[in-house]
Amino acid sequence: MSKQTLRSGTAIGALYREAEFAESKADFIHKLAIAQKECNETIYWLELLKETGYLTHQQFEGLNTNAIELIKLLTSIIKSSKKSLNTKH
Repeated sequence: MSKQTLRSGTAIGALYREAEFAESKADFIHKLAIAQKECNETIYWLELLKETGYLTHQQFEGLNTNAIELIKLLTSIIKSSKKSLNTKH
């Protein structure tokens, strides 16, 4: 489970970096949407790690709070990017 958390957690940053050099606005949105999914997956793995005792409640709360803030940020960027994409047409 910790390896899965590492994979999905680091994928978020990698996808964000890819999005910085997206080929188009649609590509940018797509990459961030995948990062959003990876963030959601990371939250799932964190929940499992907490339930199985690999993370303390305090450790989980800190990591989970950060992950939730990150998913909110990604969602906001995606929404505003879609809005600007749709207003150009």
